[in-house]
Amino acid sequence: MMVNADAILDASILIVDDQEANVQLLEQMLNAVGYRCVTSTMDPHEVCALHGENHYDLILLDLLMPGMDGFQVMEDLKKIDTDGYLPVIVITAQPGHILRALNAGAKDFVTKPFNLAEVKMRIHNMLEVRLSYKQIKSSNTVLETLSMHDALTGLPNRRLLLDRLSLSIAHARRNKLPMAVLYLDLDGFKQVNDTLGHDAGDLLLNLVSARLLAEVRQEDTVARMGGDEFVISLAELSNADDVARLASKLVDAVSLPYSINGHAVNITASIGVGIYPIHGEDVDTLLKSADLALNQAKHAGKNVYRFARASTHCR
Repeated sequence: MMVNADAILDASILIVDDQEANVQLLEQMLNAVGYRCVTSTMDPHEVCALHGENHYDLILLDLLMPGMDGFQVMEDLKKIDTDGYLPVIVITAQPGHILRALNAGAKDFVTKPFNLAEVKMRIHNMLEVRLSYKQIKSSNTVLETLSMHDALTGLPNRRLLLDRLSLSIAHARRNKLPMAVLYLDLDGFKQVNDTLGHDAGDLLLNLVSARLLAEVRQEDTVARMGGDEFVISLAELSNADDVARLASKLVDAVSLPYSINGHAVNITASIGVGIYPIHGEDVDTLLKSADLALNQAKHAGKNVYRFARASTHCR
């Protein structure tokens, strides 16, 4: 992954040396090259706090300083950079310390007295690697996020839902409280797609998603299973009767009219409800119970909710 020259010059650099002359020499050299974010400290005790606040792309660290040497500084930095990557180039007049410093986590070294051409090259190379590493890590985070969310609505997808359901059931079991799963299907969605087109259908799915999110708590999860199916995981509940009220509110919210590309659109929702531990004590059983209850809601005429035990809590 290529890093452009401007990004390298924008990298943040911290110089750590107890000798003012060395600090000034390095600052002048870096400023002359065009680096724009260079700071320094002569107090090694400040390094961790500064790095914790600024997350430097590169730290030029003198090894031998009074009160706290560079090896101690690197040990403390490891507590901040928990990913195992220390962005450190050590500075030393003692060649015998270089191997120990590299084993301690430093990525490179420069020796005193400075060979400025060599220092420039090592800094540039180190920053190129460091910024590439950050880009890859950022890209992987984006890819992981995309793999766990529905591309159309941005809601959690089935994969993330199953993870959250497992966690929610574990919490409910530990705290001896109920939790619930609502399986929701849109009534009449296919007709919208057939009459207004798939773009209108996509817009409708986003509008429905927003309405569902508006009705649940922050700790709950609204996920899109695909097509026009959604699943809502309700975290620990103080009262299982609250599920009936929420299901009713969701049915009402979805049934309100929509305006799509100048057209008034009306759809409804059918919902099946499964409650832990009554209708299942694991993810698969609870989802199947809610899905069966959804089928009962469909057969009951739609625009209703049904619990897995259809004889109670009906709308």
